[in-house]
Amino acid sequence: MPQPGLEEFRFDGIGTRWEISTPRALSAGVRARLLAVVEAYDGAWSRFRPDSTASAMAREPGRHEFPPEAAPLGQLYRSLYRLSAGAMTPLIGSSLEQLGYDGDYSLRQAGPPLAAPRWEDSLDWDGSVLTNRAPVVLDIGAAGKGQLVDLLGVELRQHGHNSYLIDASGDLLYSGPDVIRVGLEHPYDPARAIGTVDLAGGALCASAANRRAWGDGLHHVLNGTTGRPVSTAVATWTMAASTMLADALATALFFVPGADLERSFEFSWLTVFSDGSAAYSAGFEGTLFT
Repeated sequence: MPQPGLEEFRFDGIGTRWEISTPRALSAGVRARLLAVVEAYDGAWSRFRPDSTASAMAREPGRHEFPPEAAPLGQLYRSLYRLSAGAMTPLIGSSLEQLGYDGDYSLRQAGPPLAAPRWEDSLDWDGSVLTNRAPVVLDIGAAGKGQLVDLLGVELRQHGHNSYLIDASGDLLYSGPDVIRVGLEHPYDPARAIGTVDLAGGALCASAANRRAWGDGLHHVLNGTTGRPVSTAVATWTMAASTMLADALATALFFVPGADLERSFEFSWLTVFSDGSAAYSAGFEGTLFT
């Protein structure tokens, strides 16, 4: 989402395209630091890299030390696991692999849907230390990209860049003096928008069943209790102070009504369902086209 009059830094990382827009160009040193943050995050959490800490958990049980960002990530996942009755879980990786979204991106279903292991039976997550009692395929994609966006925002501010727009393939974190208008992508036609939202600061994230979809009815948003793709909601948008929270809640809306999530989290939201209806919070700062 290039912005007029802003300098752009574009790169690929964690399997997605990034654009960072700033009023003044980022120095070579700052760019190198941002890329290092992305590489470190990928090296810890990616289930697609055999050298990552997460991949070590898939090979054997044991005690695994992750970076400090693991603590708030684990707390958020634990809350959403409880609120969704196990439907949203970081242990969904084996279920995704079963349906073809594996480390080789084979996109070939290996068998019937497979429920994720129960967290309480398989994993202890204590701060930055994760201990698995059996091999588990960790997948923190529902909140991890958002958390990485936040970490890059911290890095920018530490180097004196207080105005910026970070766009991680549609997950946005904005800091600046103006309000920017963002289109809400149509869940069935990426070339169209179903509305707009004004972003004055903070994060805007989306999740949709048409993204990372393959095969007949197969996509990346799975119910952990069944291993099956969700079919009721087709797209969600969330606005929150942090991108990690907005990213996670955009997925949680596929399992838990927004009004219920509002009892535990401060955010605004929009959900579009497969029957064409929509629900949204009173505070959602958007306009839907008719």
